[in-house]
Amino acid sequence: MNMKFFKFVALFFISIGGFITIDGTLADSNNPESYKVLSSKNDKFSIMNVQNFLDSGDEFVKIGSYDEAKDSYDKARNLAKQLSGFYRDLNGSYRGLDARIPREMEIKGRQSLKIWAESNAKLAKLYKSKNQPEVAVPLLVEIIKLMSASSPEGKSAYNDLIELGFVETQYKGI
Repeated sequence: MNMKFFKFVALFFISIGGFITIDGTLADSNNPESYKVLSSKNDKFSIMNVQNFLDSGDEFVKIGSYDEAKDSYDKARNLAKQLSGFYRDLNGSYRGLDARIPREMEIKGRQSLKIWAESNAKLAKLYKSKNQPEVAVPLLVEIIKLMSASSPEGKSAYNDLIELGFVETQYKGI
């Protein structure tokens, strides 16, 4: 008798299943790429946004709004610094586990270092123009640390240090 009862219940639910009008899709049918909030063009936590801050700062310089330019360059520098640290940490965390992730983080890390150095250079130039070498020098030294002394950015930063009188010896490197 128990087996007949279970068969009856099973058949009952199967037969009424076609009449129930519940939407059976539990997963969202939207494009899964739309969930990648930070990969969109308008995200706030990206190298693209750092570039937007730098571009804004350049526009402020053109119209003579140096305080706004400084704020914009500072935002660019801080965001680039954060991104660089996060990419470095992720690179180290996945080294030896999945080679694709460190490779991607290395590329993004280099991009963030380069734009961080660019942010420093723009800030240093602004401070040089305002006759504030004490603020420009640490930024220029940081560029050399970030990019290396032999890189174009490092060479330019070192030449700025010479112009400011912080160093005297010409760099004759490659």
